[in-house]
Amino acid sequence: CTNLKVKSNLMQRKYKLVGGLGLLVLILDQITKAWVQKSISYYDSIEVIPGFFRLVYVLNKGAAFGFLNNANSNWQTYFFILVTALAIVLIFYLVRSVPRRDPMLFTALGLILGGALGNLVDRIRMGEVIDFLSFYLGSFSWPAFNVADTAISLGMIALLISLYKKKKNASNTP
Repeated sequence: CTNLKVKSNLMQRKYKLVGGLGLLVLILDQITKAWVQKSISYYDSIEVIPGFFRLVYVLNKGAAFGFLNNANSNWQTYFFILVTALAIVLIFYLVRSVPRRDPMLFTALGLILGGALGNLVDRIRMGEVIDFLSFYLGSFSWPAFNVADTAISLGMIALLISLYKKKKNASNTP
């Protein structure tokens, strides 16, 4: 009975970490996007660090950083809603099935979940995603992105670190 209680406690902590972090990212993402819509005209920008960073207001039908962005096509909206739904199911499957304590893994999954949900809300609401963070140097510019994209990217980095550490620990055990 104690073993079952420990497993239940661990499961609750995993869901709280992943769900709480996901909700925090979702809220932050939606607040910043609402601010952008209210404060910046579409396709306009605010210079924050001259020659390096500006806030812009652009819409993106594609994936993170403008990948597959084609304004004249609607298939991306449905495709990315489906992919996001599958990713969310996979995240909850991983939370449930990973038996070990791995804060890095569950932090990664929470960041990815929150970012996926943030962009999903935009896709369902508008059919595209609001992007507003724009970094550039001279004539080189990185495609605009948002808080959700940042969380997904950081989550993927944390996921890779977690997997690397697990592999390294497994190879050190006799």
